[in-house]
Amino acid sequence: MKNYELVLSRVEADLAAGRLRLGERLPGERSLAEQLGISRPSVREAVRVLEAMGVVRTATGSGPEAGAVIVAEPASPLTALLRLHLATNHLPMGDIVQTRVLLESWTAREAAHHAGVGDLVAAEELLDRMDDAGLTPEEFHLLDAEFHVALSALAGNVLIAAVMSSLRTAIHGYVLAAVPNLADWDATAIGLRAEHRSIVAAIRAGRGEEAAALITAHIEGFYRATQLR
Repeated sequence: MKNYELVLSRVEADLAAGRLRLGERLPGERSLAEQLGISRPSVREAVRVLEAMGVVRTATGSGPEAGAVIVAEPASPLTALLRLHLATNHLPMGDIVQTRVLLESWTAREAAHHAGVGDLVAAEELLDRMDDAGLTPEEFHLLDAEFHVALSALAGNVLIAAVMSSLRTAIHGYVLAAVPNLADWDATAIGLRAEHRSIVAAIRAGRGEEAAALITAHIEGFYRATQLR
């Protein structure tokens, strides 16, 4: 189990047992890190996943509203997504790819119809960070998974965004495992960057069908290139 998954598992158990309730705060980042014997960045990543899934709301600062507050009832269906997130490492790659195509082509199409110019800023900032030629494949694909989750949020469907967020680990895992099968990682990275930019450009221009087709080709093309079937 990855470090940040320990946090997710702990929160799910506390929700189920009633040790955490609606409106209560998670223990602080430092406290959770010490309790679980993991790094603070791992705790931070887990909290981001929880926030994307609608389980917590975070606020910075030191006032009464600061920290990560539980906003989903323990019985909420959203807590089941925690279990999905923890189970995704065991899903067949082909199933993950098919699910991604189904969800992401729909979200790209909807985002093109509903997203405003400002909504794309976060996705474009991730692309700018991915332009760093010094990134390792792992660093690149962590940003890549974050980019795809960010795009999924633009369609305005909270549940779809939560499911995509729960698949983040599985996406990163199978993509990174595929890198050794590529003949030329540097050339592949250049191609992926160009494809990302094309997808965002189509969404920004409101061309929904084109955006859906581009993201489908992007996901399936990488999968075919690695011959992981």
